[in-house]
Amino acid sequence: MKSVEPATPYVLSVFRIVVALLFACHGAAKIFGAFGAEAVSVGSWPHWYGGVIELFGGILLILGLGTRITALICSGEMAYAYFVVHQPKALWPLENDGELAAVYSWAFLLIAVTGPGAWALDTWLGRTRGQASATPVGAA
Repeated sequence: MKSVEPATPYVLSVFRIVVALLFACHGAAKIFGAFGAEAVSVGSWPHWYGGVIELFGGILLILGLGTRITALICSGEMAYAYFVVHQPKALWPLENDGELAAVYSWAFLLIAVTGPGAWALDTWLGRTRGQASATPVGAA
């Protein structure tokens, strides 16, 4: 049986892109009123600021740019959303409508720990820098 290990970086990239796209859609809904949602008022705490993190964090994560720190910020935002907005309503996520915030928080923590995968600007930029530094000075 073949190992799935060679596929891991590609699966991580697909996971990151799909989760980030869905997350960016939440931000677009909050900021611009996209997808039939009502836009929140500019500067309203915490929803507008959360929408900004969701939209721009999602875009950065789709591109795979600044992946680890962006994912950590997005994970923290979702943990904040869970514990401040959802958890006071009830103990369990099924009771307080906090399942999505909890899942996003853990998904982004996974991305922060594992990295962006193969298809990411972070990976491409890392490869470019690595190839440039491996070339001896004066070599053609």
